[in-house]
Amino acid sequence: MALSNHGTSGWTRSSKAKLAGVVVLALSAAVWQRVANSAEDATKIPAPAQDEKVVATKHSETAVFAGGCFWGVQGVFEHVRGVRQVASGYSGGSAGTAQYETVSGGDTGHAESVQITFDPTQITYGRLLQIFFSVAHNPTELDYQGPDHGTQYRSAIFPMNPEQRTVAQAYIAQLDSAHVFPAKVVTRVEDYKGFYPAEAYHQNFLVLHPDYPYIVVNDMPKVDYLKKMFPDVWRNDPVLLKASL
Repeated sequence: MALSNHGTSGWTRSSKAKLAGVVVLALSAAVWQRVANSAEDATKIPAPAQDEKVVATKHSETAVFAGGCFWGVQGVFEHVRGVRQVASGYSGGSAGTAQYETVSGGDTGHAESVQITFDPTQITYGRLLQIFFSVAHNPTELDYQGPDHGTQYRSAIFPMNPEQRTVAQAYIAQLDSAHVFPAKVVTRVEDYKGFYPAEAYHQNFLVLHPDYPYIVVNDMPKVDYLKKMFPDVWRNDPVLLKASL
């Protein structure tokens, strides 16, 4: 069930200020009207038929997802109950190229990613995947998300163990078989090579800059969809990444 219209925003990541102190730019009325309804779709999808086995004594697990600009993906999962921490960063490439300016060139192998630390007794890996596929990004867009184009914005899952890989692959097959999206899921299940936190000014960006034009157009609708579509896991007060991390 689509909840908004597809489309690309006139406000891309290349337009953003690359400074810790971000200056929010004013859009003209005409430009705002053009992009105001351009956020990615959210789609109601079934829960995964296969999920990780929950171990009662295990209260900390890690998931790494890539779904376009990490600002919005981090902002979504910071509002999920059972999530303890979410960091924006880079996965898929080497430590030596894990810097924003280098990754933005699109040839490092990295994808803008989030590392989610969660309590599997409160929310399962499969449930996180359901949110990832449903509201955090559009898994049918190959090497882009909305206005942002390049392999660094690809849809990808980096399993931390064989069980996560099995659950992710089974869920992608399930979604494709059910035809819940108008096109095939292009999300890649890639080998985990490490996660490298992004620069400090990228962390908690959505929460700290909710009025930034890119955030308003592309990412705040995702948070709204999470609240509407997953009320059982919604947390009003986001869990923020600590500055020391």
